[in-house]
Order: sequence, then structure tokens, then C-alpha cells
Amino acid sequence: MVGCTVLANYKLISFDKIPSTQTYAHNLIDAGRATDHTAIVAAAQSAGRGRHRRTWVSHHGNLYASFIFASPERDPRLSYAVAVAAAEAIASFGIHPQIKWPNDILVDNKKISGILIEYSGPFVIVGIGINIKSNPTVSASYETTKMDIYSDVPKTELLNRLMRNLDKWMRADFARVRERWTDLAAMLNTTVKYQGEPAELIGINENGALLLRRDTRYILVYGDEISV
Repeated sequence: MVGCTVLANYKLISFDKIPSTQTYAHNLIDAGRATDHTAIVAAAQSAGRGRHRRTWVSHHGNLYASFIFASPERDPRLSYAVAVAAAEAIASFGIHPQIKWPNDILVDNKKISGILIEYSGPFVIVGIGINIKSNPTVSASYETTKMDIYSDVPKTELLNRLMRNLDKWMRADFARVRERWTDLAAMLNTTVKYQGEPAELIGINENGALLLRRDTRYILVYGDEISV
């Protein structure tokens, strides 16, 4: 079943269950029917996916949404604004999240939310999943959690706050985004692994590159994964 309404200045298209909100957003764009500030939301997904086409288990009770925004150019800084927006939406319910670069939100060092950003034509699709009622296992080494453990979270209200935060932080000056991201960042000033070798995570620069230090050498990272 599909519904269409307007919420927080977004055109909201909602489903009980579809394969993937992200795929549906791509199809809208491909068909020439996409508009700026469109949100596709599903109560459940049968083929949800994250980065590198990893499966995103999508049972009923959680928030699964893909947002379409006009974006004539790619901007590596966008992911930081989106991560801050998602983290602050979670924090607004009295929960204390952290951002794990590049696309996960953690609570108590456990994954509670994931973000997927994909460009298509003159648009960008921002996919966000947030665990509210259930927290499927990602892997034995990567624990997950859910908002329900910490607070009573009405899904519609979470979505409303998330959409308002996306507008706020995607329009904000990047210096402000960078400062807030740094406040929320997990693993800052700790040793991580990049390309199999240890390095210290220093922060992000003004262009959106992750800044690492290995001995006396600084490394700028765009999009590659790091691990503990």
C-alpha cells in the first residue's frame, strides 16, 4: 500500500513494504518523476541495502527512509551534515549517539543507524535507517542496538525531527558542521587501521577529507573505510 502526503516541507511517499526505498528513489529519478525534498519511507524492506551493497535487514518497527534532494554537483562534505542531522535526531530523545566515520551512528559503541548516500543525475539520494524496535545482527564483531532500549520513540516524530535536521544541517556553513561532527565523532584521537596499517584519527579538514596521522606523515582520506 502506498500513501502520499506532505510533512515538514517534504513530499512523503510511504509504503508498508517494498524491496528498497533507495531503489525506489533511483527509479523515480530514472523515470523523470523525482522532485527536490521527496521522502520515500517504508515500514519494512525485502531487499534493503547499505554501502557496498551490503544487506540491510529491515523488519517492521524501525525507520527506513530515502530522501531525494536536488544536487547538481557532488560534495564530499554532505555526508558529515547528514550524519550530524541523524545523530541529533536520535539525541533529541535523550539518547547519546556518536558518529563512526564514514556512515554509522553508534550508541554505547553499538550501531543504531546507517547512512547511504548515492548520486543520480541532478539529484542525491540520502538513505537512512534507524533501529527503533529491533536491532538485527550485522556481524559477530559489530554489535547493534535500538532506540527503544533508551526512550519511547514514536516513528513519525523521529521522522519529522530527522527531516527538519536534514534541512538545518545541509544548509549550514561547513565550519559549523565540522565543529558539531567533531563533538560527536567516535574514535577521535585514537589509533585506527587504514589500508591495514595503524594511523591516528585526527579529524576532518575544510574540504571534508578525513585526516589521519601516521608517524610524521598526514594522510587525507575520502570515502575509504577505516577500522579499529
